[in-house]
Amino acid sequence: MNFRKLGASDIEVSDISLGSWLTYSGGVAGEQARACVDAAFDAGINFIDTANVYGRGASETLLGGALAGRERSSYVLATKVFFPMSSSDRGLSGAQIHKQLDASLGRLQTDYVDLYQCHRYDEQTPLEETMAALTEVVRSGKARHIGFSEWPAAKIEESLAMPGVERWVSSQPQYSMLWRAPEAEVIPLCEREGISQIVWSPLAQGVLTGKYQPGEPPPTDSRAASESMSGFIGSLIEPRVLEAVQRLVPIARDAGLTMVQLALAWVLREPNVASAIVGASRPEQVHANASASGVVLGADLLSAIDAALGDVVVR
Repeated sequence: MNFRKLGASDIEVSDISLGSWLTYSGGVAGEQARACVDAAFDAGINFIDTANVYGRGASETLLGGALAGRERSSYVLATKVFFPMSSSDRGLSGAQIHKQLDASLGRLQTDYVDLYQCHRYDEQTPLEETMAALTEVVRSGKARHIGFSEWPAAKIEESLAMPGVERWVSSQPQYSMLWRAPEAEVIPLCEREGISQIVWSPLAQGVLTGKYQPGEPPPTDSRAASESMSGFIGSLIEPRVLEAVQRLVPIARDAGLTMVQLALAWVLREPNVASAIVGASRPEQVHANASASGVVLGADLLSAIDAALGDVVVR
């Protein structure tokens, strides 16, 4: 397993990390999820990402139990705040940041998180209030560092210009061969400011594994076939997208790679990406994801990928 520095922090994270968005918030049984956490440690993964809203605390609770008894310094733990936890609890006000972090720490059975992230930008709260509260939780020792997810570039710049507040070490955008929007503004800005990307959905919710065939129903054990996990996959399984992805299959095969290795190595080719966050519902998927660490794609291979995907790429 290879490791990369998380922004300007002293934290090193495995370049493949374990996510818990749909899988560990109720998508798979608890025993299965705990087996995946064990497999992650076996594979050398040290970075685990979650959020309070995943299953309204269910993911954090499961991870808290799965991590109990492990040496706290042996893993890097990240969670998030913003989305509604009740009819009245949401957003990035100072009160919410403090309340939700305390609740997250309780569920995670830990005194601190290594990374506390703003899950989205909060238009209803002054940015100064949010940054002041984040600074307080870092200086209190409840979070080592702060990050954001899917913030507009203008708001990132505004926050960086504020004096006396903690600086971001990470950005968590959606990023994959199919979704390259962060390349326009966010990645160049973060690169200049010493902020790393920890990217979500690098396998495009499993579409880039090649398991979805155009014109055929999804495999019965796949995310697209799951009532609890299929809510966000619609545009990714359109026929034209699946046809383009199938053109990648011989490219991966000729390079001696699996489709998973090809897709994860593609996001990791970007120096500003510190880690690719990947979910897994079975231990063998964890090991398959981990096998992408250290894979390097040459220029000809990158050109062949671009040619195969053509205009289905979102930039």
